[in-house]
Amino acid sequence: MRYSQPISSRALSPRVALGLTAVSNFIGPLIFGVAVANTIGHEVVAADTISTQVLLAALASAILWNLLTWYLGFPSSSSHALIGGFVGAVVPAAGWQAIHLPGIEKILIALFASPIIGLVFGFITLRIILLLSWKATPRINKFFRRIQVVTAIALSLSHGTNDAQKTMGIITLALV
Repeated sequence: MRYSQPISSRALSPRVALGLTAVSNFIGPLIFGVAVANTIGHEVVAADTISTQVLLAALASAILWNLLTWYLGFPSSSSHALIGGFVGAVVPAAGWQAIHLPGIEKILIALFASPIIGLVFGFITLRIILLLSWKATPRINKFFRRIQVVTAIALSLSHGTNDAQKTMGIITLALV
């Protein structure tokens, strides 16, 4: 995550950036809903097959996978490691019938589509910014510092809406 960018460019002080990030992460699911938590909690595996042992095995395998990929320098997704951990723990405990394929398909579509969508939107956004600031004076830096606050809020809201909901899904599974 690039939360440090507004700090290093002095658009925000560290204290303000941390507070803004914390509030935005908390508000994200309240604004945009809890679809990620629902997917993890209800659409991947049958909730009645989750026991404490299965939950611990899923979490341990996801953590070990993340540590291994980070150590080896491979790019990895904690979200997908968690889903793989749940599938890998549920299959020996309850069999393949406990896996909900539509939920897995939804995750696989997002896995492959999101980098492509991000690349296209990032490219278009960069081209628009370059076009609009082509002959700008150095005063444009003041605008870019201010807009970093907006992008920091958007990133934090997105993180709260997506990644932070993994924990909500795990808690849902643990409580069920």
